Amino acid sequence: MAEESPLDIFKQALTGASRAISRDPEVEVAWSADVPGASGNRFRVPLPGRDLPAEQVQEARGFADSFSLKLRHHDAGLHAVNAPPEPVARACYDAVEMVRYEALGTNNFAGMADNLDAAQSVRLTSDPIVRAQKADEVPLQGALALMLREKLTGQPIPDAAKAGVSMVRDWIEDTVGEGLDSLVDSVGDQQTFQDLALDMLRELDLTRPTDAPDEADNDDGEDEEGADEDQSGDEQQEGDADPQSAEVAGDMAEGDGEGDADSEMSAEEEMQDGEPGEEGDASNAPVRPNRPQADIPEGLEYQSFTERFDEEIEAPELCDSEELDRLRAYLDSQLTGLQGVVTRLANRLQRRLMAQQNRSWDFDQEEGVLDAARLSRVIVSPGTALSYKVERDVEFKDTIVTLLIDNSGSMRGRPISIAAISADILARTLERCGVKTEILGFTTRAWKGGQSREAWLADGKPQNPGRLNDLRHIIYKQADEPWRRARRNLGLMMREGLLKENIDGEALLWAHSRLVHRPEERRILMVISDGAPVDDSTLSVNSAGYLEAHLRGVIEWIENRSPVQLVAIGIGHDVTRYYRRAVTIMDVEQLGGTIMEQLAELFEDEKGIRR
Repeated sequence: MAEESPLDIFKQALTGASRAISRDPEVEVAWSADVPGASGNRFRVPLPGRDLPAEQVQEARGFADSFSLKLRHHDAGLHAVNAPPEPVARACYDAVEMVRYEALGTNNFAGMADNLDAAQSVRLTSDPIVRAQKADEVPLQGALALMLREKLTGQPIPDAAKAGVSMVRDWIEDTVGEGLDSLVDSVGDQQTFQDLALDMLRELDLTRPTDAPDEADNDDGEDEEGADEDQSGDEQQEGDADPQSAEVAGDMAEGDGEGDADSEMSAEEEMQDGEPGEEGDASNAPVRPNRPQADIPEGLEYQSFTERFDEEIEAPELCDSEELDRLRAYLDSQLTGLQGVVTRLANRLQRRLMAQQNRSWDFDQEEGVLDAARLSRVIVSPGTALSYKVERDVEFKDTIVTLLIDNSGSMRGRPISIAAISADILARTLERCGVKTEILGFTTRAWKGGQSREAWLADGKPQNPGRLNDLRHIIYKQADEPWRRARRNLGLMMREGLLKENIDGEALLWAHSRLVHRPEERRILMVISDGAPVDDSTLSVNSAGYLEAHLRGVIEWIENRSPVQLVAIGIGHDVTRYYRRAVTIMDVEQLGGTIMEQLAELFEDEKGIRR
């Protein structure tokens, strides 16, 4: 038997410690080169170097300790019951809960305190709070979490975040100073802590009382304009606030140690708005022809400040041919350990589709082919007439499937890899079955507004400008394009700097508009996303929930008035609160199987979700 390496021994020790802390003997720890995360009792922690550098060892211990404390002290069901619907409020709600259960470990174990501090330092490297230049660039959830951590544990604000926290500290303390103090006494009681946290969020005007009479009709807080001035609802920070998933991964999770259901941006600093030379630098990038304006459903109070800088663009136009080949090769390397599983599912989908297209039988006919399966009735009762069956052709509607993939920064890492791989295999499978497939992506051209924001500033900052960022809608594969010609385009999703912010409502309208102009009888739009729409620039100058309200309106319009069948798959975040037909997965390894199963159900259900 080969001698175990120091890395293997450390992993065994870390697993044992995690089981002891969480009081769960089934905990498993795996190494990950991606963003750390957890699905139930399966932890993925940063992989230390082979010689086990002390700082890397402490980081791995810190994430494992955090995940273990969550298993032991956090009730996911209780947490979800009263979670506020507003995106910024939800991010704050998740962030302070993470501080609560980590404080229970910090205050009781000195070694654990050091480990958790190391993990906190890693999380801060991708937190916009360390780069904020003014108060409205400070993510409120990050500042609240660090201030509460200071009160619960006595640990000072990390140096990297001191400047950011100081910009909003006075306002927070003046508004909810006593609220923060009250949380200190309830750290061991999740229910009480949760109630007090919700009171604090209401005092900050981030959410409204649950008995508000119009909440069901308008949970986006349209009467709270300006309440978002000192915050940014970055979806990535929601992942920072609570990076662990609460459910056990599904049966597709064969690649232990790979991926992460909740993906934070680990290198956002490489993609900051305004850095010279970046592909997404709005001030230097050439402006391509504007995208066609999607028809906006009536009754939606939504606008864009300008559409001059928006673009609809083919994937090959965003990088040269050589780089596209390199990125595709990298994506192919990610298929290792996954292709077999997803391909089996793709073959199963193909068999189900081909069965529908080929034949079916009418039974109990007076003439035709003798139905051998019913001969037993004649034997039991000789007076029974022979039963025949008649084969008939089944009309299989011409079908097109559009896969709309969220290309935001929070999809960075394993989620975007799985999405690209699944899209690749799906397009191949459906092409064999004669089903047209279109693959689209959506993001923004810049962080924090780009040229749209610059135009708004030059125009004197008019109130309520609406959407304030430059859209980037990417065509990876057109419906009539053969898969073999488009396959390398999917590698673009692996490019550093591509994934930025996400404005889901307009992306849905864009994809829908492309679908309704197609000649096929059946049109299916499948959305893959990991949460609510988030764009710092837009959210900072409009009413809270502005983008989310638009998304809900667009979804309702498509589901109730459009011939397009809409289905959504959420990665790590619940999208069932937006879409009527939706599935939420907590481990990205489930994505391929979920796509196949959802499509199979839609094809087998002739009427889809029309009501």
